[in-house]
Amino acid sequence: MATFNYEIDYSRIKELRNKNNLTQQQLADFLNIKKPTYTQFENMKRELFPITKFNKLANYFNVSMDYLLKLSDNPKINIINEEINPITAGIRLKEIRKENKFYQETLAQNVGTSAALICEYEKGKRLISLPISYAICQKFNISIDYLYGKTNEPKYLK
Repeated sequence: MATFNYEIDYSRIKELRNKNNLTQQQLADFLNIKKPTYTQFENMKRELFPITKFNKLANYFNVSMDYLLKLSDNPKINIINEEINPITAGIRLKEIRKENKFYQETLAQNVGTSAALICEYEKGKRLISLPISYAICQKFNISIDYLYGKTNEPKYLK
């Protein structure tokens, strides 16, 4: 299995927190996590930010997940659904994979996971983890908000 470099930059979360005069404790409480855990995310010392909590932050700040991840400089998108859904994400993952003529195994190798996990994602049995979805979106220039079904446009990032 290939190793993918998941260096996800969460610095926009800190920027938005400061801009809105919020403390780390306030956001930790909002996310129902401990402050040290939140601090590790904000300081990029912990990569695996749970996607449901990440989505909750995007909704709180009323910005796209693409914007929070620095996949886009546009903070606003046409949100059709604030919640993320494993079924929608799975369907869209499969669509993206097939559009790019990748087998599950090939995609798995490209993003540093297993074909079995890609299969579970595509069947909607599991919600795609943030690092894997980030890798997929970078690889194919796809909006993470699109992947998770929060928007239908834009599908592709500029």
